[in-house]
Amino acid sequence: MNKKTYQNIDQYIADYSKEVGEILNQIRSCIKEAAPEAQEVISYNMPAFKQSKVLVYFAAFKNHIGFYALPSGNLAFKESLSTYKVGKGSIQFPLNQPMPFELIKLMVAFRIEEVEHGAKK
Repeated sequence: MNKKTYQNIDQYIADYSKEVGEILNQIRSCIKEAAPEAQEVISYNMPAFKQSKVLVYFAAFKNHIGFYALPSGNLAFKESLSTYKVGKGSIQFPLNQPMPFELIKLMVAFRIEEVEHGAKK
């Protein structure tokens, strides 16, 4: 993994292979579709989308895409995420499997609702 510091998401994506870059761009598009008012940022040197607070982060790794909808997003979608490796606030979407773009959109919509209107139990 390189230790480059990124200024924007285009710069981040450009450092990956064409195949991984395409997946990253598709994830980016999903997030933009679900959160059209969100601002693209780099946070913790990863692509992120912010709407008053950070909604989600994502990052490329050797064998997976890391997606971070924070612990609340993982809890809310626990059942849908049961086939993926998850941590407290992280999800690993394997690169050798189809990306769950619709699930990503739902998780982003959940995070918008949570950030704008408070957590729902």
